[in-house]
Amino acid sequence: MEELKTKAKSILEKMDLVGLKQKIDVLTAESGQGGFWKDHEEASKKMQELSALQKEVEEGKMLQLLIEEGSEKELVQLVEKLEIKLFLAGEYDKNGAILSIHAGQGGTEAMDWVSILFRMYTRFIESKNWKWQDVELSRGDEAGYKEVTIAVSGEFAYGLLKSEAGVHRLVRQSPFNADNLRQTSFALVEALPILDETVAVGIKDEDVEWDFFRSGGKGGQNVNKVSTAVRVRHKPTGLIVSCQSERYQGQNRENALKLLRAKLWEIEEEKKSQTEKNLRGAYKKPGWGNQIRSYVLHPYHLVKDLRTDYETNQTQAVLDGELQPFIDSYLRKYSR
Repeated sequence: MEELKTKAKSILEKMDLVGLKQKIDVLTAESGQGGFWKDHEEASKKMQELSALQKEVEEGKMLQLLIEEGSEKELVQLVEKLEIKLFLAGEYDKNGAILSIHAGQGGTEAMDWVSILFRMYTRFIESKNWKWQDVELSRGDEAGYKEVTIAVSGEFAYGLLKSEAGVHRLVRQSPFNADNLRQTSFALVEALPILDETVAVGIKDEDVEWDFFRSGGKGGQNVNKVSTAVRVRHKPTGLIVSCQSERYQGQNRENALKLLRAKLWEIEEEKKSQTEKNLRGAYKKPGWGNQIRSYVLHPYHLVKDLRTDYETNQTQAVLDGELQPFIDSYLRKYSR
């Protein structure tokens, strides 16, 4: 118990309750000024930040109370929760996330695997009370999706979902084969932070080229008759991003810029990590050679993360969105 209390006191010190309260005072004073709500989007962001800070202070006060007179069980639960939060100290960890899932080797099987992962992640997102919206859905010829991209809004969405980036491998009896043969398929998951316009990633008007075309996806007659879908090409890098999930061209244009901004940020981060060598020793892009997790549904049941060795035989629970233990084990290993 004494060792646990020492750990709890260390977490409390790192939380810096005095500093948090000072930030709360500043934001509270700002919110009371005339004209605060003129810029509704900026005001909403500040109110969300204020609410998050107030929650942190309440958790800090509860930790203080449990150190003094709480039970060991209560203290362990709160220490573990706050320890994970302290690991989320990256510059953009608090931001929303752009999550993409791409079908790999395995044909129709792999496209179906994308749809399973899509369901798994949206279940996890909803369990966090976060929100998500389609950015791009490319359906498979027979089943599932060739590619799925969604935007996730919620505190620490990027900080938590970035641990999912990499190749996910599925082993199961194929539902697309009459003989129920054992099939292995792959999908690549990418996670990027949603960045606002203030983050300098080098998007100039003269550097982008826009195309507008009719959506080929769902959405009714209006979507298919009007050029609502957009494609943007970033000339300096050759990056191309397209969006067609929304009914209105303006919304698709906004989503395309979000995705382009995030991809340009990723390129800059890769350049930094290659020169500084300070991101987990050596940076590994989440490509096909970097499998992170296996999901075996036949001949036995096991989900195992190959980076942390965390595993469970509760495969259905994982596919229903219970990902937090995998994320926690990743953060404990790589965020120290």
